[in-house]
Amino acid sequence: MFPFMTYNGCNSQSHSPKAHKERKLKFLKWMRDDLETRLAGLNAAISTLESQLEREETT
Repeated sequence: MFPFMTYNGCNSQSHSPKAHKERKLKFLKWMRDDLETRLAGLNAAISTLESQLEREETT
């Protein structure tokens, strides 16, 4: 389950719909940043393998 759905907080402000949306937005942005980092790593690995295969084909 996602943390923004189960987090209750310590004060009454944390129960407001706005606070819930802010936590959800922060979490989703963190997820996006993490996925972008992973995607960059995958793209680099793919590029490296493609370059290696191209070099092998020319030799």
